Amino acid sequence: MQLSDRLKPLEKNVFADMDRAKTEAISLGKNIIDLSLGSSDLGASEHIIKTIGESLHNSDNHGYLLHGGTANFRQVAANWYEKRFGVTVDWETEVLPLIGCQEGTAHLPLAIINQGDYALLLDPGYPSHAGGIYMAGGNIYPMPLLAENSFLPQFNEIPATILAKAKMMVLSYPHNPTTAIASLDFFDSAFRFCQANNLVLVHDFPYMDIVFDENKAPSILQADRKKEISIEFFTFSKSYNMGGFRIGFAIGNSQLIKALKQIKSVVDFNQYKGILEGAITALTSSQECVAETVKIYRERRDFLVKELNNIGWHTPTPLATLYLWAKLPEKWQKDSIAFCVNLVKETGVALSPGAGFGSCGEGYVRFALVKPPEVLKEAIDKIASFLDKNSINV
Repeated sequence: MQLSDRLKPLEKNVFADMDRAKTEAISLGKNIIDLSLGSSDLGASEHIIKTIGESLHNSDNHGYLLHGGTANFRQVAANWYEKRFGVTVDWETEVLPLIGCQEGTAHLPLAIINQGDYALLLDPGYPSHAGGIYMAGGNIYPMPLLAENSFLPQFNEIPATILAKAKMMVLSYPHNPTTAIASLDFFDSAFRFCQANNLVLVHDFPYMDIVFDENKAPSILQADRKKEISIEFFTFSKSYNMGGFRIGFAIGNSQLIKALKQIKSVVDFNQYKGILEGAITALTSSQECVAETVKIYRERRDFLVKELNNIGWHTPTPLATLYLWAKLPEKWQKDSIAFCVNLVKETGVALSPGAGFGSCGEGYVRFALVKPPEVLKEAIDKIASFLDKNSINV
């Protein structure tokens, strides 16, 4: 059997390698403490669950949900954005329900990229951003994110020869995996740059709410208020702990929304209507549940940074997201995958190797704050033993 060439760039998957390492560790009797995935251990709030549960008894919700049936959800999403960011949104033409942000970032390139076109992506960055470009037959120009630049891309370093062939730029702040945040001034400059170079500006915005210490995350639509070239993706996975429900939305330029809707129409129908009703409840009810989630992650952040410092692994305190981005000990600076594979096999503690997010992620690992403090403490104790056993100074 001869499969498509477009699968070739997708064959190398660091996270699949980590899954195999975790499976091997389990077979060796290790108890896995999985801090490698940003899948929250916190559940959705009861008022959201109640709405979804009640919808189950309405047989009208059991059939296919066509686009017209999503009107109420799109209206609520538009109103929520207007109140939050002061940006006027046309719910009929500028909002589209999605099965999480990943659906949007993976499918949008099919509507923009032709064979051989370039996309400008963050390096390190979320893997599905690259996967969507490869599936569309495009090429990637990685924009390096370095600590000395506050993990922000330097637009003036992008070669003119690449810009001549580029069709889109993908940003995502607060950023996974580096935890960096971006200001509205940065987004203004990104908008002007993309406008001058005829680029679609895509902003993946899953960590909109997971921001600490009185910081606020701006929307790209605050820079592109007329929605001339921009589209933004939001998911309920992080803010409302609804990752398994797979619900999000795209909001932005009407032409881009229409194009993504055309792609979506040949891939799937919309989600079960009860999930959309639960999402409506999430947006229109008290946001105390979001504040509580942020409080929990802040406490875990502070605890984990302190514990890492106690074992000599000094790590910056992140301003946002549910991760820590930690520079590896010198011995492992060029092989984050080997560090993570050996760590999980010897201790059962699973982290994400920075190399899995791009070449500029090498030398780092990502901790996900998805366990309570007592489990994080157990993980740190095991990491300390691993470092001591292998005579690694941090």
